[in-house]
Amino acid sequence: MPRIPIHSSAVNSVGYDPRTKALDIEYADGIVYRYARVPDRIFRQLLRAPSKGRFVNSRIRDAYPFRRIG
Repeated sequence: MPRIPIHSSAVNSVGYDPRTKALDIEYADGIVYRYARVPDRIFRQLLRAPSKGRFVNSRIRDAYPFRRIG
């Protein structure tokens, strides 16, 4: 899925598929994880968060099933 570049020291880019509720996060080290069943509102909140890394750590990382895809 296409990803949007993010200005963050922890996250390089994010991509979201509203149909499948899949969220891809490319971390600063280049590794990409796909999180499942992420609501649209969480993706929108991530894009607006002042600290993307802090938001991912507190609201996404341990809240949704994930797998490494790259």
